[in-house]
Amino acid sequence: MRVLISDNLAPIGVEMLENAGIEVDFRPGLSPDEIKAAIGEYEGLIIRSATKVTADLLESAGRLKVVGRAGIGLDNVDVPAASQKGIIVMNAPDGNATTTAELAISMMMSLSRNIAQATASMKAGRWEKKKFMGRELTGKTFGVIGIGRIGSIAASRAQGLKMKTIAFDPHMPKEVAERLGVELVDLLELAGRSDVISVHVPLTKETKNLVSTEFFDNMKADALFVDCARGGVCDEDALYEALKSNKIGAAALDVFSQEPTTLENCPLLGLDNFICTPHLGASTSEAQENVASAIAEQVADYLKKGTVTNAVNVPSVSDDVLAQVGPYITLGEMLGNMHMQLAKGGIQEIAIEYGGNLAELDTTSITVAFLKGLFTPILKDAVNYVNAPIIARDRGIKIVESRTDKTSDFINTLSIGVSTDAEKNVLVGTVFGKNEPRLVRLNNFRLEALPSGPMLLVFNNDVPGVIGALGTELGRSGVNISRMTVGREIESKQNIIFLGTDQLIPAEVLERVRAIDNINGAQGFDL
Repeated sequence: MRVLISDNLAPIGVEMLENAGIEVDFRPGLSPDEIKAAIGEYEGLIIRSATKVTADLLESAGRLKVVGRAGIGLDNVDVPAASQKGIIVMNAPDGNATTTAELAISMMMSLSRNIAQATASMKAGRWEKKKFMGRELTGKTFGVIGIGRIGSIAASRAQGLKMKTIAFDPHMPKEVAERLGVELVDLLELAGRSDVISVHVPLTKETKNLVSTEFFDNMKADALFVDCARGGVCDEDALYEALKSNKIGAAALDVFSQEPTTLENCPLLGLDNFICTPHLGASTSEAQENVASAIAEQVADYLKKGTVTNAVNVPSVSDDVLAQVGPYITLGEMLGNMHMQLAKGGIQEIAIEYGGNLAELDTTSITVAFLKGLFTPILKDAVNYVNAPIIARDRGIKIVESRTDKTSDFINTLSIGVSTDAEKNVLVGTVFGKNEPRLVRLNNFRLEALPSGPMLLVFNNDVPGVIGALGTELGRSGVNISRMTVGREIESKQNIIFLGTDQLIPAEVLERVRAIDNINGAQGFDL
């Protein structure tokens, strides 16, 4: 077995692979063409963020069985293309959690005492003691946006400094936050109450520009803002205006919407009340050793024993089980993804019912796939088939599974109800033929839809003309419809229209759709 390491990796990773009897070629710095020319000789590829694992590269990887990412983010890996070729993609999601949280706390401390500015002043030959008056953090309020793994570590460190901790996380149950000693609040309340705000959410369609003008307008005039999460969560133009006009005290960023970042594309770098680092969240020797050893062990275990750990594109199942339930694994992940995008409030309970012949099979992998799909919209690359059940457990989500040999219309059904503190939704799916997943019920609406790709869900009164008006508005907005399904609820005289589209529906188009007569609601999905 041979493994190519095409990015920098801590030496412990190389040593562990070699000790497992694997031939290792450590060749960081290869060009894309050089990697493409060499990749056909290897069963394994280990990368960090520099190597781009594209569909074109994978076409040349005739022997490749596994791609291992030493870290969390998989933006540089074409996971669907790898899946089509049967290549396992693994990451190491937990190796840099502590390191990133500690950087956020370091940024907070630096801002509170003007350490970076005072250092620059002294190096310029000045002694400006009065200019850099700082502030204590004891007794102040630390606001966390996203109280997941990294956010909870940052909160615990702030609690160690005797700070009060509050958090915004619409997907976190209140009981779990209370166990962490954190009060859950809405986003603008967090902005108004916090003395320090730290961002710890991935970049998703929900979180893009989550922190923008309205948020900064609600912050205290002397409050500090820290973002060590992902570029794009913070609206950098809005932050620039808030700092320039002294609406907030100071800010620190480790991540940017465009990286590498320079003064030419980021005017924030020219402000005195702004400090920054070049995406150093995972840049400690301990974190690099953690992710290197984790991914080396995972790749070695898979190549030598067939053991799958922290895979993002396949659950750990035998070939026999995969042959029986493989299409339902895909369906389960689709339904999970849709459920999270439908859900309002923190999820409290999941009820999964396996119906028909499916009830007689080993369905553990389907449940895991559902959980992986459920958390993907909010956690992105930090969730996989291994840690999804652990995330559900840590969030206090109750999972109830049941089986029945009775189904009304189909040989097999997968019915999943998700209850939050605000509502309950039920999705029912099945598989047509050998491998065609379908959504056949949404709450009380019966339909037949492929839950995949960009989609638009419309709730409307069951009257003539709605579909025509909807099509006209989408056409006027340049949105092409690829497929359409209509579901009806006869008693309430309500319909749903489920559209597949060629692109995600922009927010302004959604607002125009919602304004159409007899349309009662509309929501975009990315499945």
